[in-house]
Amino acid sequence: MAKPTWKTEGVRKALDEMTSDIYGRSGSNAIENDICVSCGEPAVEFTDELSRREFAISGLCQKCQDNIFNYDEDEV
Repeated sequence: MAKPTWKTEGVRKALDEMTSDIYGRSGSNAIENDICVSCGEPAVEFTDELSRREFAISGLCQKCQDNIFNYDEDEV
């Protein structure tokens, strides 16, 4: 199980409320259970360490990170 990045209690609570409103699940709980806060799929495979760290911050799986950040391997 992943560990969410440290945040103050107030920030964590605000982010969890926001993700619950947007996605229907708490970001902290999603990270702790290795599921994507956005799509609800397992979040265990990442292309690199930076993406794995991003999951601990945002709770987004690799696919959702790629969609949100518009990553395209052909552009690299």
